[in-house]
Amino acid sequence: MKSLWREGLSSAEGLQLGKAPCVSVNWTLGDGQLEVVNTATGRRRDLGTPSRLCKRVLFARWSRLHCKLLLGQACDGGEDRRLMYSEAKMAARPYQAVKQQWVRSLQDAGLGTWVKKPPEQEHFLS
Repeated sequence: MKSLWREGLSSAEGLQLGKAPCVSVNWTLGDGQLEVVNTATGRRRDLGTPSRLCKRVLFARWSRLHCKLLLGQACDGGEDRRLMYSEAKMAARPYQAVKQQWVRSLQDAGLGTWVKKPPEQEHFLS
């Protein structure tokens, strides 16, 4: 890890033109260290666990915040209250309206059709 920083991110010596890097580095306020993610798997290089930026983790954080804002307190996480990611996404009307506009704009500009992911990829709980 230290060698990555010693070389410097803007150093031309550390770059291989035409080849994407095999790692992604991220950090967030309050975390004690950087997270280094294998770009091929999306998992942390040190532990092999999913990144803190993966869809499931971000959705879990959003769900806790959403519940807290709705109820004014932390939710207990009972299974009966939990939404699936796909349900929450469909219920977000402003998001859906903008997405529809985006898809239409792509088609109107002759840039093709938006490719949808298989629906089962968005069927998970927070």
